[in-house]
Amino acid sequence: MSLLIAGTMAFDAIETPFGKTDKIIGGSATYAAWSASHFTQPIQQISIIGGDFPQEEIDQLSARGVQFDGVEQLQNEKSFFWSGKYHMDMNTRDTLITDLNVLEKFNPQVPASYQDAEYVMLGNLMPKLQMQIIDQLKHRPKLIIMDTMNFWMDIAMDDLKDVLKKVDLLMVNDGEARQLSGEYSLVKAAQKIMSMGPRYLIIKKGEHGALLFHGTQVFFAPALPLEDVFDPTGAGDTFAGGFIGYLAKTKNISFENMKTAIIVGSAMASFVVEKFGTQRLKEISKEEIDMRLNQFVDLVNFEIDIV
Repeated sequence: MSLLIAGTMAFDAIETPFGKTDKIIGGSATYAAWSASHFTQPIQQISIIGGDFPQEEIDQLSARGVQFDGVEQLQNEKSFFWSGKYHMDMNTRDTLITDLNVLEKFNPQVPASYQDAEYVMLGNLMPKLQMQIIDQLKHRPKLIIMDTMNFWMDIAMDDLKDVLKKVDLLMVNDGEARQLSGEYSLVKAAQKIMSMGPRYLIIKKGEHGALLFHGTQVFFAPALPLEDVFDPTGAGDTFAGGFIGYLAKTKNISFENMKTAIIVGSAMASFVVEKFGTQRLKEISKEEIDMRLNQFVDLVNFEIDIV
């Protein structure tokens, strides 16, 4: 009962109104794997890294049940690097540097040892690479989730639409949902996107929570109000890892269980923003996760007498 995660493993340099970092570990697959590892193992990782990617990080991930059979390392080259600066509202950012480095040579391969994966998370990659991974799977997984972004909608919309026909659930933010669908209403946008292929859709709204759609069913999950938000980088990938990690743990992909999985994903995302990079994901205990989940329950629990 394994989970396959594909995406970037990289370096980030981040500046927010509350601090600044030099190079730290980042990447969609890194955040997702750390998050999911709190709920399920093994995690079958697919990515590409350079010779500069720290062995210590590989060892720490391996200790969390992350398998590296599908991670290619080019010893004499550099890992993908991204640098960004966040504005005061922490929802908008400027990209300062994007060095693709080894990512330009990424040719993802699904090893034979990964062919038993029942849950697949395709992180934000070029749609052709996402399709390449799906096409290599010999057995249809129980659930394929994908993330994407407006950049691919701008330059690879046809390829993106081809991948959408192959996946079960799409995760996008509200702006991306509107761009992909051409609809302003998120309800109309959801119906149009689901007609493109995915049976489920999650629309992330940052500090305002997330929406889950399936057919005519809709569920809203709030985001936990936090006193300190130091770094929102990787929050969406952490959310995705917690979401699919919980589904893999419970072996239940019903709409009702996805409601709980969204709360789990939101809880994990609320941890990662408290410090720079993946640091919080490495520190937290099961007890802390359970306490945070109870905070979400208290946040939305109320009684009402309808007369």
